[in-house]
Amino acid sequence: MDYYYTITLSLIVILLATLLLKLKLGKTKLPPGPKPWPIIGNIHMLGDKPHRSVAKLVNKYGPIMSLKLGTVTTIVISSSEVAKEMFLKHDLALSSRMFPDASRETNHDKLSMVWLPVGPKWRNLRKIVMVQLFTNQRLDASQGIRQKKVNDLVEHGRVCCEKGLPVDIGKAGFTTSLNLLSNTLFSMDLASHDSLYSQEFKDLVCHIMEEIAVPNVSDFFPVLRHLDLQGIRKKTRGHFEKMLGIFEKIIDQRVKDERVDAQHDVLDSLLQLVNDNELSLDDVKHLLMDIFVAGTDTTSNALEWAMTELLRNPEKLAKAQNELDQVVGKNNGPIQESDISKLPYIQAVVKETMRLHPPGPFLIPHKADKDVELCDFIVPKNAQIWVNIWSIGRDSNVWPNALLFWPERFLESEVDMKGRDFELIPFGSGRRMCPGMPLAYRMVHLMLATLLYSFNWKHGNGLNPEDIDVEEKFGLTLQKIQPLLAIPLSR
Repeated sequence: MDYYYTITLSLIVILLATLLLKLKLGKTKLPPGPKPWPIIGNIHMLGDKPHRSVAKLVNKYGPIMSLKLGTVTTIVISSSEVAKEMFLKHDLALSSRMFPDASRETNHDKLSMVWLPVGPKWRNLRKIVMVQLFTNQRLDASQGIRQKKVNDLVEHGRVCCEKGLPVDIGKAGFTTSLNLLSNTLFSMDLASHDSLYSQEFKDLVCHIMEEIAVPNVSDFFPVLRHLDLQGIRKKTRGHFEKMLGIFEKIIDQRVKDERVDAQHDVLDSLLQLVNDNELSLDDVKHLLMDIFVAGTDTTSNALEWAMTELLRNPEKLAKAQNELDQVVGKNNGPIQESDISKLPYIQAVVKETMRLHPPGPFLIPHKADKDVELCDFIVPKNAQIWVNIWSIGRDSNVWPNALLFWPERFLESEVDMKGRDFELIPFGSGRRMCPGMPLAYRMVHLMLATLLYSFNWKHGNGLNPEDIDVEEKFGLTLQKIQPLLAIPLSR
């Protein structure tokens, strides 16, 4: 009986809140958008692929539109011009996060660099990550680790080649990225290409990405959060606790281990910050979760999509391999990071992959700290902002033959992915730009170039190029529904 009373009371509160919000927003000049239904607003329009659903509305309502998702006003940005004004003129005012209810488990929203608002704690965490991992000096110093992990990837390919077995490109890329990070942070592998653990860790990361991104009643109607009607927080809690438990065991072992003769790694530096009272152990564990969740799935997805598009376009694959043979020379490998700057077509392939298949369909949601005038409209305080980079990358007003995989478009272009060319911002822009972009850039190029240089490839199921599946599954990242299985052949 108490349950039904709570539901009834909650619905009354929602209705009143909706009416009050409508009265308030009526005084502001919101961007245009579809008429909302009572109570639920435009939730019914999202479907299972919201990035595609809202992209279809651009022709009718324009590149900046407003949606009502329950009681939450959401502003959707779908053009490079609007994104440019947002990040160049209003970055600070729109730099807060609209964090999902799922991220509240284990207090992750209060400890995570991803979800914290811009402030002293967030700045400290970002500074630590940049200094410890992503400066050019640090990245140059860790080249040997990346080379070793990519060599392991090639060896896995050789074994599959000899046995005539397909390589699961996404899983192989994930294992490589996972071990790269674990060696950089912990001086140890967390998985191997022939173990089940890599797939288990990948599944764990994917579950976290999916639960955080799935449309959730608790996010549309915050008053109902304590009910967890879809059970998403309960599932997310299990995933978070499992991953945090992995890091806790590694940290406990490190604290017991004096490591007298061991090389100083990132975990040692983080634990020293704990000893100096600059971080807590909880800060360290949640920071590690941010790094591993963001740094494994996105990199392996990019590799998988790039290989998928090249297998669907054999002439592009051959062109990439010819460039590698000319620049590096046949049988003169392995590919070095210093070779990447001399491989413009490989760079163009990666850019074109990021254009068509960005790491995430939306940038992680922003939130307005105050009313902001954007393109002659008002983004009201506390509104959620979705930047649809999937839609921006397929804007036919910017990209000729926008749906065509055509790396050549970048050969005579100065456009890069560093956050200042707003037609291509797969890693975001401004204060909240992904700090791991420099490492992801190196890893994706190195893995892709190495696989193309070391082997010829055919689809594992013998499909014709045009029949290779490109269906995606929505989440914080865009994953292929059907994993890419490709058979390596001797070159």
